[in-house]
Amino acid sequence: MTSRERVFFTAVLVVLGAGWGVTIPLTKIAVSSGFGHFGLIFWQLVIGSVLMAVLSLVRRKRLPVTWRTLRVFAVVSLIGTLIPNSASYQAAVHVPAGVLSLLLATIPMLAFPVALAMRLERFAPRRLGGLFAGLCGVLVILMPGADSAIGAPVFWILIALIASLCYALEGNIVAKWGTAGLDAVQVLFGASLLGAIAILPVTLASGQFIPPQALMSGPGHALILASLSHTLVYAGYVWLVGRAGPVFAVQVSYLVTGFGIFWARLILKEAYPPAVWAALAMMFIGLYLVQPRSKAVLAPT
Repeated sequence: MTSRERVFFTAVLVVLGAGWGVTIPLTKIAVSSGFGHFGLIFWQLVIGSVLMAVLSLVRRKRLPVTWRTLRVFAVVSLIGTLIPNSASYQAAVHVPAGVLSLLLATIPMLAFPVALAMRLERFAPRRLGGLFAGLCGVLVILMPGADSAIGAPVFWILIALIASLCYALEGNIVAKWGTAGLDAVQVLFGASLLGAIAILPVTLASGQFIPPQALMSGPGHALILASLSHTLVYAGYVWLVGRAGPVFAVQVSYLVTGFGIFWARLILKEAYPPAVWAALAMMFIGLYLVQPRSKAVLAPT
């Protein structure tokens, strides 16, 4: 990688981190109106499906539909969106956006023990140290008295961690069993489409369907912006992995957490007690230690 390429890819990394980070306070705004989590998930998947369909047309790649690809779509949709977003949307009602951003930093740390259990990784003391540092960061915000200072009940912090665990599982499952020959954009398109179809009956039965005209409100605009940002950033992340390699691209974990806290302070005027800053320092130490050191590069998609 030349100096010019490094500067360019670093700039792209910053943009991706900022785009991913802003989805967290936008999610907080989206849940502020009382929209149910099933309704929010449905529209997020619909918006993502439409945008992915446009990207697929631009890339001139069709979406193969076979029993093998449907299994991939189902798994990614379930543990990549339906379960984690159900948890995070409900937790967002009770947990500050900055703390939600902090908890996202646990994804690569949780992915390590999952990878060990699935025999995808070998034991490494350095990465175990990263896991320990991350867990210490979580314990700091769970310790007695911290919940009242942070303004987030321990129960809902634990619910928010379900999302991180699901994302950690998703990455390892895809790494172990593959994607049936699909690239990442095709997987996201198929999973979003299948997820929207699957969640619609649940949304209607639960009475949580959000009429299209309700999306023209402030919270509705926040949902639309968060969904568009997430989809575009994901596509950009896939592009960056193909050009700069996964080891470089995975550094976005720091930026998502940092920008999430920054945007929450800027947009929502959130303020945090010392416990949050101590937890953030431990999370960054954990991220540094747990990041993979492989120099493998994925093929461009």
